[in-house]
Amino acid sequence: MSDAAQPTAAEVRAAAEAVKAALDRHLEAVERRSGEDDPAVYAAFNELAATAEAYDELLYDAYDEVTPFEIPGDDALPAYAGPEEPSALSVLIRRDYAVVEPQRLLAQAQRVADLDPDATDTDTAAAGPGGVGHNVHTALGVLFGEYEPDEIASRHKEFGLEEGDSTLWVAAADDPAEPGEWLSEPFDQPDAQRVVCRFDVSAVFDEETALGDDPDDLDDAEGLDDGIDDELDLDGDEEDGTGTGGVRTPKR
Repeated sequence: MSDAAQPTAAEVRAAAEAVKAALDRHLEAVERRSGEDDPAVYAAFNELAATAEAYDELLYDAYDEVTPFEIPGDDALPAYAGPEEPSALSVLIRRDYAVVEPQRLLAQAQRVADLDPDATDTDTAAAGPGGVGHNVHTALGVLFGEYEPDEIASRHKEFGLEEGDSTLWVAAADDPAEPGEWLSEPFDQPDAQRVVCRFDVSAVFDEETALGDDPDDLDDAEGLDDGIDDELDLDGDEEDGTGTGGVRTPKR
């Protein structure tokens, strides 16, 4: 960065003073909070986070130094503003996967087609020569059509998939939706102020609860992974698979 673009010492000092003032306001809001979801506490929290982040950036630009604070991202939900006793709910779920073993995926899809040809006639025809066992696109349609999403999640390794991030949002509604009402646009962004709770799973959270530096701990973890791999069964026998990433449950 050029000298002209660097913040002045006065600007850095002013940012530090802003952090101090935001700390005082946050503490005052916490001391006077009226309940778990007090909007004043929420506002003071956001102000403190913003000022701390600004100070951190200026400090780095001016002095090539950082603070020991971890600035939270903007993915926190705002204060809940929905009905106190919801009469209807919408549950929104997203799960990401990577296709890491295509041959395993294809083999499982072909197995489903062989066991129940009538249920996959259209998919088999669309797959072209060789059937669903030679077309990943069609194989995915067969597997997700045959198994419930929760079963795919618990048996993902059997299907040659690797879990990515996932999230579940429970949002309050005033009334149950009419049949077919939202099917044309099912994934419109929900009103964040009506989200009762959310549950996130991501490998990024593992960094916050990582194993210690003890070599014995690392050996135990590697042994656990080996044991899970040994339990994989292409014939579809029972497997107790669960999410591998860390779990974060944001506070409401």
